[in-house]
Amino acid sequence: MIDELDFALVDALRVDPRAPWSALAAPLGVDPATLSRRWARLSAQGDAWVTCYPAADHFDPGRTALVEVECRAGTATAAAEELAGDGRAVSIEVVTGRADLLITVAGLTLDGIGEYVLGRIAAVPGVLRTRTSLVERTLREGSRWSAGALDPGQRAAIAAARPPVAGDRAPARSVVEDLRLLAALGSDGRMPYSALGQRLGLPATTARRRLDALRSGGRLVLRCDASPRLTGHPLGTTLWLDLPADQVPAAARWLSEQPQTRMCALTLGEANLVTYVVTHQPAAVRGLEAELARRFPVCRVRERQLTLRTAKLVGRVLDASGRAVGYVPIDPGPV
Repeated sequence: MIDELDFALVDALRVDPRAPWSALAAPLGVDPATLSRRWARLSAQGDAWVTCYPAADHFDPGRTALVEVECRAGTATAAAEELAGDGRAVSIEVVTGRADLLITVAGLTLDGIGEYVLGRIAAVPGVLRTRTSLVERTLREGSRWSAGALDPGQRAAIAAARPPVAGDRAPARSVVEDLRLLAALGSDGRMPYSALGQRLGLPATTARRRLDALRSGGRLVLRCDASPRLTGHPLGTTLWLDLPADQVPAAARWLSEQPQTRMCALTLGEANLVTYVVTHQPAAVRGLEAELARRFPVCRVRERQLTLRTAKLVGRVLDASGRAVGYVPIDPGPV
């Protein structure tokens, strides 16, 4: 049974993953000490965590790929667990459909992505074939998704205290230069500034200044995720869509605005649009498809993939129950 305070706490941290407990106390109606204890328990159990990674738009278009992997019968789980140790495999899902695995791959060059897919993934025992779609642009990603545990007033109160994103965004190279900071926060996105400074060999004030600059410049993403146990065992479904080029932007905007949409991206491959939706009933996915067909009659669903298990989520290694058991820093490879 889901604990409502745990559920609300995780959703509050989705609004501001580094919010101090004192800032969450009033919106959640609980004292800061209780929130601190709750979070310590959830994170120790692997039921919730905050991670950090470079903002997608600081890599050139086409430097992230979604790789579908077909495996010999009985080998998909072992292949997923082996690849989970790789820094270039950002996320790994075991899925239904024509593929057995869906892997998000990061790279700084197209050659690097190709080398990883053809030289590493294809060489894993049991892998039969791969299909790669490059991500042209991400319109919505998981850090913006909410489980709906908070009312609008609570969300607004937490968001009001969140550091603003302002100013021109820096190019990808400035993010690469801060990979040590990103890796440290990837393992614990709520790491205190003092501990972050120690990890980086910097004074706490300098570490805070660097992190604040990355946040205000929109150069990194902080994200709170939770195990299926804590979120009611939702269903994750990936829809691969194909539309005429002139209808893709409108369809992508509409999908990005739907509350069940966790990810939506333009892709270069067999499909030109992909979305990942989170629901609690299969009928909800059919309802979304029906509305999509009504608005965009020529839209074709090329593939539906239900996530059976997430082996890795944005660097976080998960066990069979979806609890975090480790972290592998995201490493897009050499320039």
